[in-house]
Amino acid sequence: MKLNRFLLVTCLAAMALQTAHAADRVGVRTVEVPSAARGANLKVTVWYPAAVGGTRVLVGNDRLLKGTEAWKDAPLSEGPFPLLVVSHGSGGGIANLDWIATRLAEAGFVVAGPNHPGTTRGDSTPADTTKIWQRPADLSDVITALTTQSPWSSHVDTGRIGAFGFSLGGHTVLATAGGRVKLEAYARYCENNPMMPDCVWFASGGVDLRKTDKALFEQSNRDPRIKSVVAIDPSIAPAFTVESLRAVAIPVHIINLGNARTIPVAVKFDRLASEIPDGDYKTVDDAVHLSFLAECQPGAHELLKATGDDDPICDDAKDSPKTRADINAEVAAMMEAAFLRDLGR
Repeated sequence: MKLNRFLLVTCLAAMALQTAHAADRVGVRTVEVPSAARGANLKVTVWYPAAVGGTRVLVGNDRLLKGTEAWKDAPLSEGPFPLLVVSHGSGGGIANLDWIATRLAEAGFVVAGPNHPGTTRGDSTPADTTKIWQRPADLSDVITALTTQSPWSSHVDTGRIGAFGFSLGGHTVLATAGGRVKLEAYARYCENNPMMPDCVWFASGGVDLRKTDKALFEQSNRDPRIKSVVAIDPSIAPAFTVESLRAVAIPVHIINLGNARTIPVAVKFDRLASEIPDGDYKTVDDAVHLSFLAECQPGAHELLKATGDDDPICDDAKDSPKTRADINAEVAAMMEAAFLRDLGR
């Protein structure tokens, strides 16, 4: 009898431990989301709190960047959970942000982001990059799909939706909050700062910014379903209008990588953040723009050098006491705290 009782207690403890462990599991799936504006489906990656099951994979693992473990096609945990849509940087990809998507899924969020056509690594052109209105529409399409389509709709809380983005993705999510920009201001910025990476990119394709569709470039792309935004080093910063930022009605959290002396004018947002009624502004010292990406693989610098590739993807601040892992952890803690405050667990 005592043995049976012991076995029962042991089994119950094991089940409790398994359940607790399962709550920390992150599932990942790739889905297609219809986009009428694009005239094609968007390829979207979704990270989510998962039950036991699926196949263990490394998401985003390549020759330069380390991947993050998740469970491919695992069953979804019981929800509903807050939804976060995410926008990658220009020339990047959603897999580059797997490390932060996984961290937020562990914290109890469903995280979903598309590869934006025309501005994704391997599918990016200077002309497409000027069409900034397309990216907020992509995020809106993702929200519509995940709040209306099975199996996601029964696991997503439609009243708790946020967005975060990096670089051009930072601009994208600010646009979904109601931030608007002026085409002429952006054209003047590139005239005055021709060596900024975005301006170099446009010049490489012979793009005349003033020939961009002004009405579309300056239109509102606000999505009222989004209740909280985190923007990391948002680009096109010099072109935002103060009037539009003062009208933003949701919490907005801006994170700049570096300090007042090192943050590039292209993304510097300290003054503008102060115009947002419920906005806050933080910096991450000893970091540079690309420090937000995943940790680099051992030997990545040497590989780039050997192939004559000058991509700065693995270049962090010189003489920094922080590793990229340190910076990732610092930024992730800021983001998690912001979304938990605004949207709850």
